[in-house]
Amino acid sequence: MAIIERVRTDLYRVPLAHHLTDSTHGVMMDFELITVRIEDSDGATGVGYTYTVNHGGAAVAMMIERDLSSCLIGADADRIEQRWQDMWWCLHYAGRGGHQTSAISAVDIALWDLLATKASLPLWKIFGGFNPEVPVYAGGIDLEFPTEKLLAQADSFVEQGFRAIKMKVGRSDLREDVARVAAMREHLGEGFPLMVDANMKWSVDEALRASRAFLPFDLTWIEEPTIPDDIAGNARIVAHGQHAIAAGENLHTIYDFAQSINAGAVTLPEPDVSNIGGYSGFRKVAALAEAHNLRLTSHGVHDLTIHSLAAAPHRTYMEAHGFGLDAFIAEPMRIVDGFATAPDRPGHGVELDFDGLGSLDKP
Repeated sequence: MAIIERVRTDLYRVPLAHHLTDSTHGVMMDFELITVRIEDSDGATGVGYTYTVNHGGAAVAMMIERDLSSCLIGADADRIEQRWQDMWWCLHYAGRGGHQTSAISAVDIALWDLLATKASLPLWKIFGGFNPEVPVYAGGIDLEFPTEKLLAQADSFVEQGFRAIKMKVGRSDLREDVARVAAMREHLGEGFPLMVDANMKWSVDEALRASRAFLPFDLTWIEEPTIPDDIAGNARIVAHGQHAIAAGENLHTIYDFAQSINAGAVTLPEPDVSNIGGYSGFRKVAALAEAHNLRLTSHGVHDLTIHSLAAAPHRTYMEAHGFGLDAFIAEPMRIVDGFATAPDRPGHGVELDFDGLGSLDKP
């Protein structure tokens, strides 16, 4: 039995190569990265991480350092579900989602990485394995890009190997959104998978109006048309919007997903492994989706997520997120003709450059 001996938490502010914008977060110049390194009594180490947009990273890091570490050190590293439950109930009164599940996610990812590394197997095989080649789309964070820059970005995505693209919508004037989506559709051509993401901007009535306006453009899905808290409203959009609806990046527990799925408020569940409780939480949401005959997509941290989707027979496209860590990863994910391949390296296979991260400005 391997015992957890050390838990190290670090917080970094990672600059973005370009300023990014969407309808709710405004201008994003960087993101906060919280990493966890867990070392066991055999001297093996597992690595996990999560992130926050604009603010909140210090709270996540402090939860791990002050609260979660105390219920991890001295415990069996292989009993990951037990460790997950310990962490959940440790922070239950102060959590039930949000920062709590982001903190648990980073630790859970590190524990799974530790287990699979010691087994000399990649995580997607530990999870059962389906197909390591996962279809992937480019997630543009581009609401304020001029149309010319938006189309140039699309060309760049295609040159990088992407065969599906998501763009941002949610401008104050719907006519501008419609014109930009029309331009993108004409530029990409018929049949090229195109998604749009409103980042919760609209009311339900506004979302239904936008859905009708987008009908001529053959969208693969509309993402987060309104706030996730309005389950009945999202169900109205699914029922009457005539589009597939992807949502879930702002749902932080399996119970949130169960309520949305049972209410018919989502057609493409979209968990984020870095805030749904790690691989453990993601896999439970994947099982919920499969049991309801729903296709599965994902949000964020693609270098980690690929293992979960490589083990899911009902997966659709995985998002390649704009908050990438390519500059700090030894072997970043490669896109070839619309697919990314889950690595065969032990664990999740993500080797972070901690020296490089350590040289960044601190939050």
